[in-house]
Amino acid sequence: MTEHGLHHVTAFASDPARTIAFYTRVLGLRLVKKTVNFDDPGTYHLYFGDEAGAPGTILTFFPIPNAAAGRVGIGQVSETGFRVPRAAIGAWTHRLVALGIPHEAPVTAFGETVLRFRDPDGMPLALVGIDGAEGEPAWGAEGIAAEEAIRGLHGVTLLLREAEATAAILTDVLGFAETGREGSQIRLTTGARLGGAVTLRAVGDFLPGRQGAGSVHHIAFRAADDAAQEAMTDRLRGMHGLAVTEQRDRQYFRSVYFREPGGVLFEIATDAPGFAIDEPAAELGSVLKLPPFLEPHRGRIEAVLPKVA
Repeated sequence: MTEHGLHHVTAFASDPARTIAFYTRVLGLRLVKKTVNFDDPGTYHLYFGDEAGAPGTILTFFPIPNAAAGRVGIGQVSETGFRVPRAAIGAWTHRLVALGIPHEAPVTAFGETVLRFRDPDGMPLALVGIDGAEGEPAWGAEGIAAEEAIRGLHGVTLLLREAEATAAILTDVLGFAETGREGSQIRLTTGARLGGAVTLRAVGDFLPGRQGAGSVHHIAFRAADDAAQEAMTDRLRGMHGLAVTEQRDRQYFRSVYFREPGGVLFEIATDAPGFAIDEPAAELGSVLKLPPFLEPHRGRIEAVLPKVA
């Protein structure tokens, strides 16, 4: 049975070492895989998540040294949210203050407490307080109590000219249903514990987004296996007339990609095989891992990659 929702979110950054430090030491995520962009092996691909890198917990980065800053605009993800226990929002606010990280005052949206801030590249992030999340598994990190830790992705907000066509893809193909409206925002959810919320913010004519450091490259949705992915692909082509790529092997999952009507790049990624396929679970993220087709070029690849911990 397919559990619908987000599989991962992938963004650009400008400094791999700074990105690792922020997401592991400040936010307390685990670096679950250190590999390269398979389409551009001179660039790292860094995966952060929970202890196992479970689907729905994963935020990944292509860090390109000295990359120009991106700009959030039409056809882009305007916010990526993590779920935390609602009672932990106060502790996280104090933590951001203590670490000198600019943030906004907590607000309520769709009945949830939201604490907004940005990463070092200006990527918009949020911690979303969820009742009952304190009983969920969490990856332990120094300075962050287990009862306050991030549990995984909550969801994303998409900035769109209009929302209807994008909503149709989410509901007809990706397993979401509309569950609320606030002003120009539409909330769609799946009921999944992790990565189960997408908010569509329709703003009409506005500046288009620009890719760069701090911007999201794509968002990926879960498919339990190849058969579920193929069924979604058939619906995208048959019901919505969208072009979808061939399946691509990403070592830790298998993916297809398409551009949804609002301009955001969507991926459908299989849950299997997962991140322990090429290193023990206890050692995830400890060394540079390469897919078999790049392993013969390891020396050349390592020579051009910036040094990170």
